[in-house]
Amino acid sequence: MSVNIKKVGVLTSGGDSPGMNAAIRAVVRTCAFHNIECAGIYRGYQGMIEGDFKEMNARSVNNIINKGGTILKSARSKEFMTAEGRKKAHQNLVDNNIDALVVIGGNGSFTGALIFNSEYNFPVIGIPGTIDNDIYGTSFTLGYDTALNTVVEVIDKIRDTASSHNRLFFVEVMGRDAGHIALNAGIGAGAEEILIPEEDMGLDRLLESLRKSKASGKSSSIVVIAEGDKIGKNAFELKDYVEENMPEYDVRVSILGHMQRGGTPSCFDRVLASRLGVKAVETLLDGKSNYMVGLIKDEVVLTPLENAVKGKSYIDKELIRVSDIVSI
Repeated sequence: MSVNIKKVGVLTSGGDSPGMNAAIRAVVRTCAFHNIECAGIYRGYQGMIEGDFKEMNARSVNNIINKGGTILKSARSKEFMTAEGRKKAHQNLVDNNIDALVVIGGNGSFTGALIFNSEYNFPVIGIPGTIDNDIYGTSFTLGYDTALNTVVEVIDKIRDTASSHNRLFFVEVMGRDAGHIALNAGIGAGAEEILIPEEDMGLDRLLESLRKSKASGKSSSIVVIAEGDKIGKNAFELKDYVEENMPEYDVRVSILGHMQRGGTPSCFDRVLASRLGVKAVETLLDGKSNYMVGLIKDEVVLTPLENAVKGKSYIDKELIRVSDIVSI
């Protein structure tokens, strides 16, 4: 591949996550540092199809490192899933003299980038941005650390009212396919039980755990549930089941929802975004494509996009053991 890259396009796609703006800033300023142009692509792949581009320079990204969300906006594009849509997108990139793409997003965004590259041999690099931390090839994704801190802070407040009224709270957090948020936030917030998709606890064991907690003198309990947990259809079904079998508990449900996506990114996410943004641009300038930049053992590494999409992130079994011990 030619390394004669004079202009890089950057977009955010899929669900937003804290740290995306910090990554945009790093991409734009790395381009400026290396004396190449940068174009912001608004609304992800849909904006690429519609030619919604804006020239960006080092001053275009002033004062965004601390902001949640994404200044480039995000959208899910059904049109980009079609060959005709991708053809329009490619023509717009050519017309705007864009030579390479940095895609900030998750698995769906990376899948789109892979297909686009295979059809047009267009250089692409991915930066993992999702609060679920469910992408292979990196220990941390942008927004995960911030989401954890948000969840722990909320659970701390819920515990205040749980202890005041001798209540059992089911707190549902994001994590449709992975339980990283639930497991780590559950330990950090001192939850009595944690339910994640990777470990099918079963209803009987849940009741047994709650009864042990009650017998040990706990007057209130917090159970953290990943939204993809398989025990019940949803947290409200679990509430009904526990109330039927343990009427002594006053049970409440709190669904944290999209508040987990928002907010000022943590220092960790800002630094991570800066490191990955720099590496993404410099990887393109080195003539490499179809990689995701990630962080493993505090080292920025490259993982083939195909592996990032097809690979699976795994829960730390040691954390599950720790959770069982400290929740006694």
